[in-house]
Amino acid sequence: MTETELRERIALHGRSLFDRGYTCGSSGNISVRLPDGILVTPTNSCLGRIDPDRISKLRWDGELISGDRPSKEACLHLSVYRARQAENAIVHLHSTYSVAVSCLSDVDAANVLPPITAYYVMRVGRLPLVPYFAPGDEQLAQEVEKFTRRSRAVLLANHGPVVSAGDLDAAVNAVEELEETAKLYLMLRGQPTQFLNPDQVAQLETRFPS
Repeated sequence: MTETELRERIALHGRSLFDRGYTCGSSGNISVRLPDGILVTPTNSCLGRIDPDRISKLRWDGELISGDRPSKEACLHLSVYRARQAENAIVHLHSTYSVAVSCLSDVDAANVLPPITAYYVMRVGRLPLVPYFAPGDEQLAQEVEKFTRRSRAVLLANHGPVVSAGDLDAAVNAVEELEETAKLYLMLRGQPTQFLNPDQVAQLETRFPS
């Protein structure tokens, strides 16, 4: 896609996520990789009302080339791209069920959600919990870079999910799958539940590697 098409695609997906309740207010941010940097949604912008022409364009060192001032989480996006060179898009949301799970004290920090469905394993895979840091903190970006070397998706404690993928459509599909799985997980807590077994997970990971 051209840069213009990518800008329009960011706005399209932002509006869709906002309209369907995956984010609210000015929370969440989206980025895509360019040959000379990234496009990222501006600070304090509502994903439901993104002007494609005002999306921030940054160099790899974080310098603003054009557009409005970038999201305070731009450093987080840049850190993921450094860790995952094959990924071309990132979606970070404050989606309700994922944030709720990120606040629980009894989850497995190495892999927060169990393998409830095949599509969760295929699109998200492992979901480590990144310790809490304030939004925009450079140390948060450093921790995310470390965690994302091993996983395409992470959950920020008391904050929300960050998901990367080869293109923007795939990243959006994955973060939606994560949110729906978080919802299922909360619905199933305390209920006798059959998750996918290790052999079933391994088979999926072999057929659909991350």
